[in-house]
Amino acid sequence: MAARETGSSAVPPLPPLLGTRRAATDPSDDIRDDTGAFDAALDDAELRTARAASAQGRRQAVRALLVRTGDDWDRRGHRLTVLAQAPHAAAWAHDWLVAEPGSADAATLLALALVHRALRGAEEPGRAREAGAAAAALAPADPTPWLGLLLLARACGPDSELLGTFAELRRRHPEHHHAHHLLIAGLAERAGTGRGEGHEVYDAAEAAAAGAPADSPLAVLPVVAYAERYRVLAATGLGSAGPSASHHWSGSRARRILSASFDWWLEWEQDEHPRRLIDLNHLAFALSCAGRPAEAAALFQRIGDHPTAAPWTYAHHDPRAAFRTARDRALGR
Repeated sequence: MAARETGSSAVPPLPPLLGTRRAATDPSDDIRDDTGAFDAALDDAELRTARAASAQGRRQAVRALLVRTGDDWDRRGHRLTVLAQAPHAAAWAHDWLVAEPGSADAATLLALALVHRALRGAEEPGRAREAGAAAAALAPADPTPWLGLLLLARACGPDSELLGTFAELRRRHPEHHHAHHLLIAGLAERAGTGRGEGHEVYDAAEAAAAGAPADSPLAVLPVVAYAERYRVLAATGLGSAGPSASHHWSGSRARRILSASFDWWLEWEQDEHPRRLIDLNHLAFALSCAGRPAEAAALFQRIGDHPTAAPWTYAHHDPRAAFRTARDRALGR
């Protein structure tokens, strides 16, 4: 492996969002389906243990987990987001905050829990925004409260809120993985003025990847952009529902991006990144759709028993079946 060269962490300005952003599609961020077959914790064993403890009201396990996480912002965001999705999370975090009024961890967990309740229609968005602002005030350097606000803006805010919240989060952590995925999902829903591979989402993703350090997993973001754009095209009837038949990955730009992303993975594979399995699933999906099973096989070996619903839901109502079919084809089963 070649020596790592760190590029500038500043991400070039992204193109503005114009007009209506939403498309009639399901949110792309949820990686747990109704059967519970997909675990948002992915392969984070410590997180799963703390989540089980929190379900039993044992606060210390979560407190210790977050202390160990420290300012690893991508990991902190991942862990708090998963903890916040639990049905009991809002009440549990509220009790924690009452017991420890100055706890930034408790305030952030409460804010994210209220955001997820709001996304399910069980909470007023305004209350979730207020909780996010309170958590951000307790921990000004932490991008995680802003991640909650970005999730909310992505679902029900105007374009200005989405971009403004992303800017605040990026100011605190320029390479924030989850935040970039959320922004790209929103950009993909823009009708756009370009045709085919000229859509603005591809430019934004490549700009973010180019502006990140050489070993940043944002290198895979252009592949995510293609998957998100396919989601929108398939859901709105503008493209074939069958990913292979759509020729979505057959253009010159798509081929270049797939090759560059796979080469990046071979050199810089981020074994410790908390959300790496999301990137691996996106890359395996794209390579499978592009008819490149040999390359996809290496990724399926790394994914193991950790498929994620996105992007497999984009091509099939049964994402596990879509994953298994692509995996078996790639591995020659």
